[in-house]
Amino acid sequence: MIYLDYAATTPLDPEVREAMRGVEEVFGNPSSIHRFGQEARRVLEGAREKVAALLGARPREVVFTASGSEADALALMGVALARGKGHVVSTEVEHAAVLGALRLLERLGFAVTRLKPDRHGLVYPEQVAKALRPDTFLVSVMTANNELGTLYPVREMAEVAHRHGALFHTDAVQAVGQVPFRMDAVGADLVSLSAHKFYGPKGIGALLVRHGVDLMPLVPGKGEGGRRGGTLSPLLAHGMAVALEKALRVLPEESARLLALRRRLEEGLMAVEGVELNGHPEHRLPKLVNVTVKEADGEALLLAMDLLGVAVSSGSACSAGSLEPSHVLLAIGRSPEEARASLRFSLGRFTTPAEVEEAVAAFREAVRRARA
Repeated sequence: MIYLDYAATTPLDPEVREAMRGVEEVFGNPSSIHRFGQEARRVLEGAREKVAALLGARPREVVFTASGSEADALALMGVALARGKGHVVSTEVEHAAVLGALRLLERLGFAVTRLKPDRHGLVYPEQVAKALRPDTFLVSVMTANNELGTLYPVREMAEVAHRHGALFHTDAVQAVGQVPFRMDAVGADLVSLSAHKFYGPKGIGALLVRHGVDLMPLVPGKGEGGRRGGTLSPLLAHGMAVALEKALRVLPEESARLLALRRRLEEGLMAVEGVELNGHPEHRLPKLVNVTVKEADGEALLLAMDLLGVAVSSGSACSAGSLEPSHVLLAIGRSPEEARASLRFSLGRFTTPAEVEEAVAAFREAVRRARA
């Protein structure tokens, strides 16, 4: 079976697994003052320092969470609840975690503006500037789209938000470890990330919170400086830090390798009649290709790819099992039928040129079956 769904999750890197084995016996509560607790705290704080240094933040600005989705929710809900009222600007193509938080904020009486993307899924700083109101306190725009791979001009958007006096949050879950990214370079006030997107363990993410940003915890407690209650896992935090360090170390050569594979994959997919690319042709993650197959049955297309031995996705992993068409593809102008007949291919560290060739051959056969 060929795995081409790295945007959904990545396998645990063997080096990361080995590093985690070195601390798997550390079981103490990091908040305890005895030797077992202090050993756990040493591992946890070492991971925090490493993550902060690698991403251009300070250790106290790293809040560990259970996932990228929790980090998104904490960013939006935490800032809004601390504020009490006002207006938030975001986009129609955010991750489900952000969209869900926005809906909840509206129910609580906050005003929300969702910016519409162009046909490539892009949203522009000028749109952000136009949407700002006197009571706008937060702008939230993802760094890279999880379905299209489209990359957003977040640094420029952060500047627009800051000139207005608003905070800027970016969901960088799909970007960290895939493209160059640092909190200080972007100028973001809040950044969400998740370890399992860069070959780390599942069950841990982080929200980078610039010092001075007022944040109300969604999980009350004294953990993480009072910003997130609960006992953290030093093991998972250590795995996340090691995975991030390796991802950034190999990023230059790995990015070039994946881009070459992606172009070969695109060439093969687009050679099939009636196949159209979704997402920006150039400003896109090196690993991701999303295509729509005209006049094809979407469910039959996905099932055929699986039966032919290639694991791909019809959209976000968080929407798996849903009969609803992708909200991202609808936002860029695809019809519900076209959105259902779309596939997301995402390459990764263990993808080979031979697998790309096999995937293209399988795709051709899958399209034939889906159109029959």
